[in-house]
Amino acid sequence: MRILVYRSDGDTAQWEAGFKAALPDAQVTAWTAGAADCDYAVIWAPSAELLAQLQKVKAIFLMGAGVDAILKFGDALPPVPIIRLGDAGMGEQMAQYVTHAVLRTFRRFDEYDCQLRLGVWQPLAAHDKQDFTIGVLGTGQLGTRVIEALRALGFSVRGWRRNGAGTLDDFLRGTHVLVCLLPLTPDTENILDHARLSLLAQGGHVINVARGALIDDEALLALIRSGHLGGATLDVFRTEPLPLDHPFWGEPRITITPHISALTLVPEAVAQIAGKMAALARGETVADIVDRTRGY
Repeated sequence: MRILVYRSDGDTAQWEAGFKAALPDAQVTAWTAGAADCDYAVIWAPSAELLAQLQKVKAIFLMGAGVDAILKFGDALPPVPIIRLGDAGMGEQMAQYVTHAVLRTFRRFDEYDCQLRLGVWQPLAAHDKQDFTIGVLGTGQLGTRVIEALRALGFSVRGWRRNGAGTLDDFLRGTHVLVCLLPLTPDTENILDHARLSLLAQGGHVINVARGALIDDEALLALIRSGHLGGATLDVFRTEPLPLDHPFWGEPRITITPHISALTLVPEAVAQIAGKMAALARGETVADIVDRTRGY
């Protein structure tokens, strides 16, 4: 078995070592221009040059759950299965991140932080958990883990998926905290525009841990500054790293983290991918094959 490994940042050493340990009989190499054909490619954020050399592989494995960085190549993609990473430890991290952000706004710690900067000592009235509705956009593996974690704390949580019942507008109306875990596709880009964000409850909070382009940046800022929304917790952005001149940096009611809500854990990811390679070699089917028509 020949395995080719590629990351756009060139940091493949840990992945190479992991596959050599998990599959000692395999030949594992980092991609270089003109590399020999391989059976499987394990990649992240590929280049067009790389994809052109993968026309004969049996399958392409992704080093993460997101697929927009590869599906953007459209018809130039090799006609082989593209298999994204399943949970592999990301669900627990995502549940921790979102739970922290929810509790921070539910207990009004974000508002206390603003008071702290002004030297204000003022206890605030507690939110009523029964009236504190949380909506999760996207109910895949990660979204399901988030919903389970929040419900375990006694919160009222609803989930929405694009092929489910009910309109998005109805789902958003009156929601106090909106957690965005949708995949980025042509249908979901800017799905949270000014009109839809305005449907959230007065003082509502937005948590985006999916992709930055799902939200209209200007609309989000305008609704926070107008007082309709209480704030946002953002881990993903249209451009990453977030440019220093972006107005999000200057808005104290927006919490910014550098795309760390659910990091890929290499040992867990290697074990999952190696297991799927072995299953494919036995002629078995595997989970998490990307549906190119749906975009995830």
